Amino acid sequence: MKLLQPMLNQYVVNINNLNYYFDQQPLRHQTLFNINLKIKYGEIIIMTGPSGSGKTTLLTLIGGLRSPQEGSIKILNQELNGASNDKLVQIRRHIGYIFQAHNLLEFLTARQNVQISLELHKEISEREARYKSQAILKAVKLGDRMNYYPHYLSGGQKQRVAIARALVSHPKLILADEPTAALDSKTGRDIVELMRQLAKQQECAILMVTHDNRILDIADRIIQMEDGRLINTNTIN
Repeated sequence: MKLLQPMLNQYVVNINNLNYYFDQQPLRHQTLFNINLKIKYGEIIIMTGPSGSGKTTLLTLIGGLRSPQEGSIKILNQELNGASNDKLVQIRRHIGYIFQAHNLLEFLTARQNVQISLELHKEISEREARYKSQAILKAVKLGDRMNYYPHYLSGGQKQRVAIARALVSHPKLILADEPTAALDSKTGRDIVELMRQLAKQQECAILMVTHDNRILDIADRIIQMEDGRLINTNTIN
């Protein structure tokens, strides 16, 4: 399956009338209500809201980690509702994931942790994958830590590896769930500035869930989730 390339005014994410439920009848509980959201190429959106309001559920649906039940989610013009497993795998290749828990493999070096994310891209040779991994680690200022294992890295350095892993394949969408929660204010700020810089260079959209009010100014738009509903959208001037 060949995904469409970026076009003028085309949306990376296009969600219409999305509802989501946990469990089955008669215990079924609705978690998301009539979600409508569009995200453009290169746009940085921050999603805020109380714990339990549905932010992470929406993030996992957009990332193809859960299956939509009602409504439409299109990523790069590809519909996720009813998509086959093979199609979902193809779509996920164009999405990068960054989470609070960096999820690095402790038995792999920083470079190997980044390179492993290129294994889904069969068209990339091992030599090219190694080169790309080294280049992105240099871009996140870890050129001197490529061969370090995670337990020798600080929290901020581990999160930089996670950013490198997410961006190495030049995805069109980054999904970030509380990427600064475990970091001090300066390191957290450095991390999101780095994400913004690299994403803009790659024309990559970012949807970030955060409770960190100190980084809201990096957003082009802030959306607020409450009780499973998007209740507010603000454009940052």
